[in-house]
Amino acid sequence: MRTINETEQASKRVTRSPIRQFFSQLGPGLITGAADDDPSGIGTYSIAGASLGFATLWTAILTFPLMSVVQFLCAKIGMVSGMGLAGVLRKHYSRAVLYPAVTGLLIANTINVGTDIGAIAAAINLIVPIPASWLIIPIAVIIVVVQVWASYRAIARVFKWLTLTLFAYIGAAILARPPWGQVLKATFLPQLRWDGQYLTTLVAILGTTISPYLFFWEASEEVEEEINMGRRTLTQRKGATYAELKVAAWDTNVGMFFCNLIFYFVILAAGVTLHTSGRTEIRSAAEAAQALAPLAGNAASLLFAFGLIGSGFLAVPVLSGASAYAVAETFGWECSLDHKPHEAKQFYLVIAVSTLVGLSIDFLGINPMAALFWTAVINGLISPPLLVIIMLVSNNRTIMGNKVNGRGANIIGWVAAAVMFAGAIGMILTWNQQ
Repeated sequence: MRTINETEQASKRVTRSPIRQFFSQLGPGLITGAADDDPSGIGTYSIAGASLGFATLWTAILTFPLMSVVQFLCAKIGMVSGMGLAGVLRKHYSRAVLYPAVTGLLIANTINVGTDIGAIAAAINLIVPIPASWLIIPIAVIIVVVQVWASYRAIARVFKWLTLTLFAYIGAAILARPPWGQVLKATFLPQLRWDGQYLTTLVAILGTTISPYLFFWEASEEVEEEINMGRRTLTQRKGATYAELKVAAWDTNVGMFFCNLIFYFVILAAGVTLHTSGRTEIRSAAEAAQALAPLAGNAASLLFAFGLIGSGFLAVPVLSGASAYAVAETFGWECSLDHKPHEAKQFYLVIAVSTLVGLSIDFLGINPMAALFWTAVINGLISPPLLVIIMLVSNNRTIMGNKVNGRGANIIGWVAAAVMFAGAIGMILTWNQQ
């Protein structure tokens, strides 16, 4: 039973969404959606539009309800259980479930960290003539130092404005005068093709929108919110009111709508500018930036670079932070981005190691845009089994009490898992057709 003071705190809490706590000063979900389109996402959407034209526009409509429900379920797990997702698995499930889930997350996030840092370096190279390879290590060190000695909120406040440049894709797509009849047809009438390139792109889109790191991050940040409200013990954190859950669901829907709006127009802009001109392969950030040419002209590279830098600096701390939360919860270590280094040594060590190991990807000679795309594919392969775990946890009455999923959430949640499994299986079966 919550006290009057706790109820007052709860009423304040419901004014924030799970992730929007870092962007709350800029309004309801808008910046959260923009920041969720990280470098891996922007690279994947650009490649999808350039290589397949309008053929994958329909995925923006498909993924919106799936993303919204999945992220809400992860938030609800954290709010009701008072623990992060890995902590819930550690307490209530076999280690045979916990260890593979956390291992898969750690692998995916480490690769994602490396590719996103490489993308930041490539974007800076568009602005200043410094080789991207020279920038990778300094960028990684800066991110780790700021993350350890400051808080994620500090870096978010500095770079969140840069993500607004991603909205330029909307203007660029409209100014390019696309054939709206074809666009609407591709949007509402899915084009399904049984070939390796198409299915791999589909898996990449699913993987970069319904990403493993968001599952763990969402639940753990709910715990951070509870702790910041003074609920230091697990007993104090357990439980959530229907009002809190309702506002969390609404905020998730708003955030994911704007996220998918950007996602849709990135594909459209790349399709109407690059694909129609025969440039179906993107080899660099500069080529991807040309999708903004109708709006920005010669400044397209600069606009694209600023957006990629901003989203990258926001995404990398989230990725490494999600890994650190999961590993720390697995072994019962202290974990909080607001702890000082001496208060959570293992937690920050995971952040540093994950970031530094991820850098190795940037020195393997892999094309930066290809690395972003294949990172999304890897996420698309790891997400399906994690979705099954989330559905089992969110329907477990021992954990969730009377806050288990309703029929609608269950239908959409299991559809999300089935769609991602189907895409992954189809991609594997058609692998030799690429």
